[in-house]
Amino acid sequence: MKKNVIFVVNPISGDLDKSELIDAVQEFAATNHFDLEVYETTGEKDLQTIKSLYDQYQPQRIIVAGGDGTIKMVAEAMEHHDVIIGILPAGSANGLSVDLNLPATIEENLKIAFLSDYIEMDMICINGKKSIHLSDIGLNADLVKNYENSDLRGFWGYALQAYTTLKESAEPFVATIMANNETVEHTARMIVIANSQKYGTGVIINPHGAMNDGKFELVILKSLDLLLLGKIITGNMPIDSDDIVIISTDKAAIKTDSPVNFQIDGEYCGAQTDLEIHILHKQMKIAVP
Repeated sequence: MKKNVIFVVNPISGDLDKSELIDAVQEFAATNHFDLEVYETTGEKDLQTIKSLYDQYQPQRIIVAGGDGTIKMVAEAMEHHDVIIGILPAGSANGLSVDLNLPATIEENLKIAFLSDYIEMDMICINGKKSIHLSDIGLNADLVKNYENSDLRGFWGYALQAYTTLKESAEPFVATIMANNETVEHTARMIVIANSQKYGTGVIINPHGAMNDGKFELVILKSLDLLLLGKIITGNMPIDSDDIVIISTDKAAIKTDSPVNFQIDGEYCGAQTDLEIHILHKQMKIAVP
């Protein structure tokens, strides 16, 4: 039986050189008698190319080396196919791999990606776009927008933008939220639409989240001062705080009183006033430890 595997690698994600990684993957595949097809993304028609590679090779698995954006693209390409996706974390935003508790070393990750069992994972659909991890409106989306436009990368680039974003942040917005047959109104600085628990930095924003329970959580941060932000960043998410409301549901609509910046999985998506959200239950198979 042929064991075809497609390896999709984003050559520029996380500003890391991928040649060693590609070598390691090719070596592992050869040792374990997999037929490997390597595809490096270009940013041009990647989705279509991955679909046609699938049709050509009918792989058992697709291994992805890149951040959340690359994984999401592969998941979208494979939406109608029964294929297991393996992850080699190699992006600037690796939120999903943090949530899946993937190990630090490439050797261990290769074994999981090629050989390990899988879970069937949910995705979230927001205004027709897919989210695998965490999306939000408000302060963090402001931060993502500022970060995309800045020169300084990595943790310090993020920290600097976080400080600037908080300092320059606009007034809170008013959100009307329809979920679980109820309509509530909150004045908020940020609303997170969470399929999972942690941001890529390891920050836990949604402690009760599970990626395969058919639900997502809306985490509403009413106030966000430096103290609360500090608590969240250091992993002490204050669940019982009056400043934080969590709604668990399988579909929701959010309307805001003014356009608010919005991001999906670390990608800035413009300012929005209306979000239609629903869960896509067991949408993709992901190899896990």
